[in-house]
Amino acid sequence: MVVGGGIIGLAVAWRAAQAGRSVCLLESRRTGAGTSRVAAGMLAPVAEVEFGPAGRSMLELGLRSAGMWPAFAEELQAGTGIEIPLRRTGTLLLARDEDEVLELERQLELRSSLGLAVVRLRASEARAREPALAPTLRLALEAPEDHAVDPRPVLEALRAACARAGVEIREHATVAGVETAGGRVAGVVLAGGERIAAPTVVAACGPWTSKLGGLDGALVPVRPVKGQILRLRDPLGPGLLSRVIRFEGGYIVPRGDGRYVLGATVEERGFELGATAGGVYELLKEAHELLPGIAELEIEELSVGLRPGTPDNLPAVGPGAVEGLIWATGHYRNGILMAPLTAELVRGLLPGGSGQVPAGSDPARFAAAVLAG
Repeated sequence: MVVGGGIIGLAVAWRAAQAGRSVCLLESRRTGAGTSRVAAGMLAPVAEVEFGPAGRSMLELGLRSAGMWPAFAEELQAGTGIEIPLRRTGTLLLARDEDEVLELERQLELRSSLGLAVVRLRASEARAREPALAPTLRLALEAPEDHAVDPRPVLEALRAACARAGVEIREHATVAGVETAGGRVAGVVLAGGERIAAPTVVAACGPWTSKLGGLDGALVPVRPVKGQILRLRDPLGPGLLSRVIRFEGGYIVPRGDGRYVLGATVEERGFELGATAGGVYELLKEAHELLPGIAELEIEELSVGLRPGTPDNLPAVGPGAVEGLIWATGHYRNGILMAPLTAELVRGLLPGGSGQVPAGSDPARFAAAVLAG
């Protein structure tokens, strides 16, 4: 039983069915209609790396999963006939004033110390790569091995792949809680009272993890982090930007067809899903300073998503405190990136598997923190 039909739940269900398991996937709305659908789709472990032990752990996981994406996309496309637009054009990290230049130099030092592929670019070199960048640009770093993918066709392909593999997909089926018997998982109960038996439950609920009942004292601490994101379209077609650009306050991800994703705010607002004028204004203002041509683009869509964040912002992938429960949640800003690796890790954890959980993603670290406190 897989609870949650975002990219993580769909990828897990697909791999489990390929391994010969009988799989049922439950989704409270439509599969792929939540956080995964509004994601920008950056596969950027190099650009995203942060200082500290948690940042190193996320880097290891992200690099491993990023290396799996080309084969993952190719397999999905070959099996479903749905094109997976994996763009391998790299990422530019940009600075526009002296403070940002100093921070970018600090970021360069970190990545160099970790042996990551990154190139320091003068402003003129960055504009040679992306002529639409503003002349006020001061410095840039290029991460050539960071890529991007449009999650929407990926979600469509994963649903089709699951169906072809024999996964039973039940949409508009809200799981109220996990049922246990004799100290292990027995199945789930739906909001309407229906009980479904299953010896193994994979919780891929994303930001709604905290709402999963029946696991008092055994829940992984996941909070929703709100993000507002814009989808823009150039009526003249592609050409304004070919690489992903990242800057203080946001990013722009080109889709390659004249569409661009501008995001994203980071707001600790619980489950609030309202879009705000202030959030949109800040995104557009920051982007316009570095890419003036963005003002000519048409607004095609304004979306709000909820990222699933843990206390250390690392994912929780591994066995739960109750036998038969497997967590696959808490991916924060890296759900799209981490889908291939998460699915493989969970497949290895199914009964009879020989998989091991990387220390950085082991859900047991939260129980250990509680005991230590």
